[in-house]
Amino acid sequence: MSTFAERLAIIEERIAAACRRAGRSRDEVRLMAVSKTHPAEALEEAVAAGVRLFGENRVQEFERKKESLTTAVRAGAEREGIEVHLIGHLQSNKTAKAAKLFSGVDTVDSVKVAERLSEAALALGVRLPILVEIKLSGEAAKTGASPDSDELRMLFERAADLEGIEVRGVMTVPPLDDNPETARACFRQLRSLKEGWAQTYPKLSFEELSMGMSGDFEIGIEEGSTLVRIGTALFGKREYPVA
Repeated sequence: MSTFAERLAIIEERIAAACRRAGRSRDEVRLMAVSKTHPAEALEEAVAAGVRLFGENRVQEFERKKESLTTAVRAGAEREGIEVHLIGHLQSNKTAKAAKLFSGVDTVDSVKVAERLSEAALALGVRLPILVEIKLSGEAAKTGASPDSDELRMLFERAADLEGIEVRGVMTVPPLDDNPETARACFRQLRSLKEGWAQTYPKLSFEELSMGMSGDFEIGIEEGSTLVRIGTALFGKREYPVA
């Protein structure tokens, strides 16, 4: 049974190799360890191995998990710059709690959520980094704003005036498909869209391009991703609680 540190080293090698193939610097790609559904102990092991950026899927789950973290890790979050981002869908009625718990929210897909997050962040005296989630597949289970929707246009236009949030870029989850070229086409499309939005909305930042997970992060890097979200390849198979 490999240790987390050993699995991390393998992932780091694969990221570096993908960067070399794409003619990019390794420093251009950040690794997010997706710790959702895994216990606090797994997160602590990752911190000990040097991980500083994490992704969690649910507000309530991370709230419980955070209470279980050791005092040393909680203190290290401030001292060592440990970040935990929400990467699951956020309901508008949980924005206040999300603003308090997370270092960033990477799945904003509506004006309502953006406005409520901004209000909550301002009440806390912080400016919360966000990514806008873009839906590029027709899958009903997928969340995100459609690239040609009025909702997305209004979100980009409104975000520039919301002082409690800071748009850092966009993210997407590709369609479920065994063909790697499906993910590549999706990532290539988002990169092209992002470049257009950067021209259309110059008051917003589109530096972050979050694409790629355990099964396709190398393709994401080859297509320009600046942030890859790795869960299963680092933490192992997820164990979902029985309903």
